Amino acid sequence: MEPVKVGLVGAGPWAEMAHAPMLAASPEIEFVGVWARRPEAAARLGAPVFERLEDLFEASAAICFCVPPAVQAELGVKAARAGKALLLEKPLADSLDGAERLAAAVAEAGVASQMLLTLRYAPQTRAFLARCAEIEPFGGHAVNVSSVLSGDHPFGTPWRLQRGALLDVGPHVIDLLDAALGRVVGVRAHGNPLGWAGLLLDHEGGAVSEVSLCMAGAGDLPPSQFAVYGRKGNAVLPGFDDDPLAVVAAEFAQTVRQGGGHPLDAAHGLRLQRIISEAEIQVTTP
Repeated sequence: MEPVKVGLVGAGPWAEMAHAPMLAASPEIEFVGVWARRPEAAARLGAPVFERLEDLFEASAAICFCVPPAVQAELGVKAARAGKALLLEKPLADSLDGAERLAAAVAEAGVASQMLLTLRYAPQTRAFLARCAEIEPFGGHAVNVSSVLSGDHPFGTPWRLQRGALLDVGPHVIDLLDAALGRVVGVRAHGNPLGWAGLLLDHEGGAVSEVSLCMAGAGDLPPSQFAVYGRKGNAVLPGFDDDPLAVVAAEFAQTVRQGGGHPLDAAHGLRLQRIISEAEIQVTTP
C-alpha cells in the first residue's frame, strides 16, 4: 500500500525529539512537511516547511499535531473541517469547551482520529492490560512524579507551568487505569496540580483506584508505578524505556486507511477531558 501522506503542525522540542522522527522513520507514512508559527523552528525538522497551514492541509491526507492544547483545539477543528484525519496529542484541548468543539468537529466531518497516549502503545502495557483482564480486578493505584515544574526543564512550557499535573500527566494515568479497571464513572480530587494532586476514581463495575500526581519533584525520582489487584491475582506494569512511536505511526496509518475505528480516538480524548475538568474544578473550588 502507498504510504499515508502526513503533515506535522508544530515545531517545539517534543516535535523535534519525537513527532518528526516518528513520521520520517515510518515506512507506513510519507512525511510531507511542517507548518509552525515559527518557521525558523520548523526548518530544523528535516522536512519541507509550509508557509500557509491551508497548503499543508492540501498536501496531506492526515495531520499530526504537536502544539499546546489550546492551539490543538483551534487548529484541529480546521483540519477536521478540511477532511483530514488527525493524530492528536493529549490532552485534547485546554478546556472542556475546546475539547467538545474539537470532538464534535471530528464527528461531524466523519474523519479518522487517534490520540497519542504513548503508554498504551507499548508491548509491556498491553501485556499488563491483558493480565488485568484475567484477574477480576477490584482496585489499583498509580503514582507519577517528575521534575517538569522544577527549574529549567525543556518541557516546562507555559501551559504546563500554569495547569500542572492534572492536565499534562492526568490523561495518561487516567486512561491506563480506565483500561485496566473499567470505565471511570466518578472522580474525587484534592491537593494542588502545581504541587501534589490526588485522585480517587470510581470505575464501572465497582472497582476503585487511587492516583498521585506531581510534577514539582526534585533530585532522584522513582519511576512511575501502576498496580492492579483482583480476586485472581495482581498485575504490575514494569518500568521500561522502549519507544512505542513506531507502533503509533503504524496504527495511525491503518486508522487513516480504515477511516477510523481506533479505540483511542477524539471521543475517548473528550471522555478523559471531562474527568480532568471535573477534577480541576474540585481542587480549585473553595
